[in-house]
Amino acid sequence: MIKFGFYVGLTVFMLACGGDHTASQTQSADSTKTTQTEKLNVNSGVGTSPVNQFQVYTTGFHFYNGHRAGQLEVHRYCSPLSQDVAQCILFDGNGKNARATGLEYIISERLFKTLPEDEKKLWHSYRYDVKSGVLVAPGLAPATEHNLMEKLVTSYGKTWQLWHSDQDSTLPYGGPALMMGFTRDGQLDPTLLQNRDKRLNVSSAKTRQLRSDILGRPPVSGADSWQNGFPIQLPALTGRNYPHLQKDTLQ
Repeated sequence: MIKFGFYVGLTVFMLACGGDHTASQTQSADSTKTTQTEKLNVNSGVGTSPVNQFQVYTTGFHFYNGHRAGQLEVHRYCSPLSQDVAQCILFDGNGKNARATGLEYIISERLFKTLPEDEKKLWHSYRYDVKSGVLVAPGLAPATEHNLMEKLVTSYGKTWQLWHSDQDSTLPYGGPALMMGFTRDGQLDPTLLQNRDKRLNVSSAKTRQLRSDILGRPPVSGADSWQNGFPIQLPALTGRNYPHLQKDTLQ
């Protein structure tokens, strides 16, 4: 069983990543480090508000389901709900002015196997994200990050993008979009990866080597359904044209 209890031990870490910040993708990078005290003050100093529990920070990439060319850098702040379930808030940066752009739920392999077949189509695997070094947790000690990734490698995420901030910077126009994760080399735009690595002072290539001992298991059948011709998206809720949601055939 994949246990998400490890999230609890990580909540002592800061949300910021060592002073190297990613501003919201549509505004200047003038953010400053958010301290633990500042976060508590937002909630009257109590520290028990749900928002204060989202302290596990990772960053990676998603793409719009059915349109692999629509790729986004993702900043994910997570909190555990149980040993098998975590919930995450997604942002388009990690600075103080970053936009909250979506939600993601992460579940264990054990739970994923129990899902109905049509539900499985909404979820993406984490195996490639972890083993490739694309998914990183800036600011964590290497051993701690390694332990985190050992738990995530066989997990599954369901992600809804609520603000398409790469398309509209002023307001969250349109409806939710289902997002997916990459499954093999050659799918992610290398420029996106290089820019992220440079900005956060991380090396996905080196990280990949350090994770060679993380084996994981092949994704359970039903996940990453876009690879099998099932690129699910919600119907358009408005007449607004969104080319980034138009289906393509990239595999």
